[in-house]
Amino acid sequence: MQRREVLISALFASFLPKYSFSQSGLSPDPFQLSATQLAIQLREGHLGIIEHVRAVIERVEAAKALNAFISFDPEKLLAEARKLDQSSPRQRQGALFGIPIPIKDSVNTADFPTSGGTKALRNFRPKVDAPVVARLRTAGALVLGKTNLHELSYGWTSNNLAFGAVHNPYALGRIPGGSSGGTAAAVAARLAPFGVAEDTEGSIRVPAALCGLAGFRPSTGRYSTEGAIPISKLFDQIGPVATHAEDLGLFDQLIGPDQTPVVRQSLKGVRIAVAQDPMWIDLHPDVESAARIALAKLEAAGAVLVHADFAELSGLVTPICEPIQNHDVRVTLSSYLKQYGAGIDFDAVVAATSADIRAVFEHDILPGSPGFVEEAQYRDMVDVQLPRLRRAYADFYARTQTQAIVFPTTRITAPRIGDEDSVDIGGRSIDFTRALAGNIAPGSTAGLPGLVLPIGLDPQGLPLSIEFDGPRGSDRFLLGLATELEHVFGRLAPPKFLAP
Repeated sequence: MQRREVLISALFASFLPKYSFSQSGLSPDPFQLSATQLAIQLREGHLGIIEHVRAVIERVEAAKALNAFISFDPEKLLAEARKLDQSSPRQRQGALFGIPIPIKDSVNTADFPTSGGTKALRNFRPKVDAPVVARLRTAGALVLGKTNLHELSYGWTSNNLAFGAVHNPYALGRIPGGSSGGTAAAVAARLAPFGVAEDTEGSIRVPAALCGLAGFRPSTGRYSTEGAIPISKLFDQIGPVATHAEDLGLFDQLIGPDQTPVVRQSLKGVRIAVAQDPMWIDLHPDVESAARIALAKLEAAGAVLVHADFAELSGLVTPICEPIQNHDVRVTLSSYLKQYGAGIDFDAVVAATSADIRAVFEHDILPGSPGFVEEAQYRDMVDVQLPRLRRAYADFYARTQTQAIVFPTTRITAPRIGDEDSVDIGGRSIDFTRALAGNIAPGSTAGLPGLVLPIGLDPQGLPLSIEFDGPRGSDRFLLGLATELEHVFGRLAPPKFLAP
């Protein structure tokens, strides 16, 4: 595997595009720019739109080993670039003018199929864009393509048996995380400055963590999830992953309810909780070491760390998080298929899923299955237990007088593709779900905003990450901290095989 990765890396590097520029002052590599910086270059004509799109196409083709895309149409992309290239200076106003953006293939696009990563929907073409895609187009963005994902978003690896596994750009034999693994792999490979992902129980944050990206899951309900293949309306949220933290705020400005620029926040005096129990337990030594260094950097930057256990958290989350999703997907997916004219029903989609996903549905979701959630159970979960979790978070923030909780996003770095049963941490066998999703599930179950940022590489060159969860509705505050935090931790270098 190592020899194969080296050969693929060398091949990828050989395809890196060569640019010629109309003016000096442009970054020697536009693929290292933020979306804001890149849009300025394209709008002002310092970088040609057609020239850039051709370079993107070359880069996507060279990155085929990642298997990041399910749908990609270079001729269509070039045609759209030519239209933008003919626009007048007055028409070049969009904040994302000319930037191709990858879209998770669970979000509707009128000009590409929306497969959800499952074979039964591989030819399903919605009639209209999802609102989030429509807004990005209004801002001048082009759809780069539809990205691969864990089938029906039911998993954290993106080992898709229908369309093939997605590979991590930092190590091709490793997972990129899921379910939005294709979007994260494409952005980490610098095919685009940011991309559209979707998170029910970690599907933005796990890929961001394992691929060395900034990622943001908003408070539940902040961004429209209309036109996205659903699991549960109580937890689903669309959101971005990006190479630059500033682009998370740009995404919120374009998609969220407050369409003004995010104001950068200072870390001085910001009170941040460190909940040793349960979020700093069973960490891989490399993860813990890097995370502790990150805490020291926070204190050096003026943040106030408040150590306070939140031991009751796990007991509030585990009984409701996945059971609510497993109940809701039967209703929401059926409704989505009917509303958008997929021409196939829920039962037919499930029957055509890959063996691993079908096993989950047969064990936990379908009527008569061992894990089937009865209506009386569901009502107790939604009406009693979920509000109890939300109150516990509100009480914790109030008791500690903190504005966020900080913790390692995942307990491990990216595992090898196929290693999905359990992981070894310090000589102990830890459940795979706990290792990847144990820390991120509580926040999204409670509807909190979560900000993920890279904090370095482990000795194997794999990304390490940390997450900040704020009180529900504190999205703008977290996004305001994002660029400051990125300055404290440093931005992660791109994968080595991308270096010219």
